[in-house]
Amino acid sequence: MLFRVFDKKELKTLFTALAAENSIVGPLQTGLDRNGMPLYAFGPVSDFLQLSLNYSTTRLPAKRYFLPYREDLATFTLEGDDWRKNVAYNIDRPAVFFGLHACDINALNKLDKVLMGSVYPMPYYAAKRKNMFIIGLGCDPQPFCFCRSMGADTVTHGFDMFLTDIGERYFAELGSATAYNFLQRIETRAPVEADHIQYMKVVAEKNRKFIAHVDTTDLTKILDMEFQAPVWKEWGEKCLACGTCANVCPTCYCYGVEETVNIDLKGARKTKTLYSCNIIDFAEVAGGHNFRLDRSTRLKYRYYHKHRGFVEAYEEALCVGCGRCGEACLADITVPEVIASVRGEEL
Repeated sequence: MLFRVFDKKELKTLFTALAAENSIVGPLQTGLDRNGMPLYAFGPVSDFLQLSLNYSTTRLPAKRYFLPYREDLATFTLEGDDWRKNVAYNIDRPAVFFGLHACDINALNKLDKVLMGSVYPMPYYAAKRKNMFIIGLGCDPQPFCFCRSMGADTVTHGFDMFLTDIGERYFAELGSATAYNFLQRIETRAPVEADHIQYMKVVAEKNRKFIAHVDTTDLTKILDMEFQAPVWKEWGEKCLACGTCANVCPTCYCYGVEETVNIDLKGARKTKTLYSCNIIDFAEVAGGHNFRLDRSTRLKYRYYHKHRGFVEAYEEALCVGCGRCGEACLADITVPEVIASVRGEEL
């Protein structure tokens, strides 16, 4: 991997060069919460000054720009006696995602394994993913972040450029030739030993700030042993089965497909909608039988998919430890608390 260093003032020049040829998506401050703390969301950016580069986290993940919550897969029109099918991947022009944190980039890498690396890849996701130039950005952990426990606090691939603030300069990791070419438009230099030392100091300081932790030691084995543990029923009784956790999760990808026909019978569409395994009818089949009628069962299987099934398939957990699910949960259910209880521990 190539490394470069540049003064912070050069970042605006880089943004201008990118915006001249691409649409930009980045973190924006959208308001304040009830405690007066800033709220952030990813959205279209037209001016460098709009970017909130020191943002903490966003309530909704970057996933919606690659895997929209609702998306038309195809439309059909009746022309004479024949149906005409039209497939659109909903891409206008190359886009730049400016300022993704490591956990969100790792989330996309995990989605890639399912939606691009499988026997039946999803072309809609792949088209958007390949069309996106990603600039990662280092961050400070929030009290609810446990990404370090999940090995998602750093990232080695899945981005074009990753920036770490080392004071008056940015330390840039280059992950693509495109990133290298764009950096030719600003003043950069090769890092020296002082830059390396400052970078390691920043990383060490970040590591000291983590508060939330999840013990993943032998977790898949423990989950197998505790499949019938009574704590699952206790958490299930607390869960509202609203699906909010899946809505804010950067790696949940379950979906349903619905086909609708126009009332004049001259048109139709096939639509994909993201769904949640916590919703009551998730496992309901034709005839009305529901394989996961109890909330506790649905909650348990969500955890088993994240921390057991995905590990078996890909040798890593699906969870990236961003903590969004716990922050958004109306019942205050958090991953560290659930995992600790399964292990017979208390936080």
